[in-house]
Amino acid sequence: MSLRFDQSVRLPAPLSRLVRLTARVVPRRLDWVLLAAVLTLGVLGALMVWSATLQPGGPPGPTGHAWRHLGHLLLALPLCLAVAAVDHRRVRAYAPVLLVAVTVALLLVLGPLGEVVNGSRAWIAVGGLQAQPAETAKIALILTVAAVLGGPPDRTRAPAAREVLLSLGVLAVPTGLVLLQPDLGSALVLGVIHLAMLALSGASPRWPLGLLGCGALGALAVWWLGLLKDYQVARLVSFLDPGADPLGAGYNVNQALIAVGSGGLGGAGLFQGWQTSGKLVPEQHTDFIFSVVAEELGFAGGCAVIVLLGVVLLRVLRTAARCDQPYGRLVCVGVAAWFCFQVFVNIGMTLGLSPVTGLPLPFVSYGGSAAVANLTAVGLVLGVHARTGEAR
Repeated sequence: MSLRFDQSVRLPAPLSRLVRLTARVVPRRLDWVLLAAVLTLGVLGALMVWSATLQPGGPPGPTGHAWRHLGHLLLALPLCLAVAAVDHRRVRAYAPVLLVAVTVALLLVLGPLGEVVNGSRAWIAVGGLQAQPAETAKIALILTVAAVLGGPPDRTRAPAAREVLLSLGVLAVPTGLVLLQPDLGSALVLGVIHLAMLALSGASPRWPLGLLGCGALGALAVWWLGLLKDYQVARLVSFLDPGADPLGAGYNVNQALIAVGSGGLGGAGLFQGWQTSGKLVPEQHTDFIFSVVAEELGFAGGCAVIVLLGVVLLRVLRTAARCDQPYGRLVCVGVAAWFCFQVFVNIGMTLGLSPVTGLPLPFVSYGGSAAVANLTAVGLVLGVHARTGEAR
């Protein structure tokens, strides 16, 4: 689906100038289906955040969290379009600079600027503003690994061993710093992004298989040596045995399951969820936002959100399949792996199908850093789509 400006149409001078400015800023071809799906999820997320943060007996209007969610969306959307307007081959040159900047930010998190939230020192707090560099690290990792494994535009051979090893080094730096926070969920996302890009880069299958094996051995070593925090161990135990600590580590998931089950087919109605209005599901505006969707919009609403997220993933993969340059294709693969993994884990932990890791639902959960990072990633995909020569 494309947007083209017809130069033969005569418009009033002010409107003509606006059209010319838009034509310079916005790519001539955009994947409007992808952009529409993302914006629909963002608006729906604002409604869910509104309901999740509405205080009983409080004012009936939108809550501060809902307004801030929309503000994050309005802030990130121009950034998304600006990124889409820049040729992704030019963005590639700045990938190492972004990686260095993110590394410095992650070091500052572990230093005096870091702020502990829910047991993890993952935030930089300056004044009244907070930022989570781990979200930007996903962008930096995708761009840098795509540059390393993608090679020149006319590459016909598979990545060499030295390039694969260099990409592993790129992965190790932000992942190690994120694990020190500790933020296991974001570290897993970084690992999945790299694994997917490596597997589809044309490298020998022994590399991704070896990476999986090393990851499994590393997980066993972390467990055996007792390197996990107490709350992380409790989450894993609760996942394996939901009834082990129903009022402690298992409380969030148990309450989320009650909310999902009470929604039925059509839901209780917007702002009418008993679990949601009673604030019985902790972190329901962020990590457990899907419980609000399922309770108030029911099975039908939950399926609609999953379908919209599926549309986003399919459009990103469609762009990857149609891109004839390794770098652009790998960027799309990294973004798809990122979104797919977070969707699976977030909805899975709400339904008790995966451990609680604190990963937000893309475009729906409340969070400024996540919203900016997600829409920046969409902008990268839109930029690749606009320049493949096959967009429709």
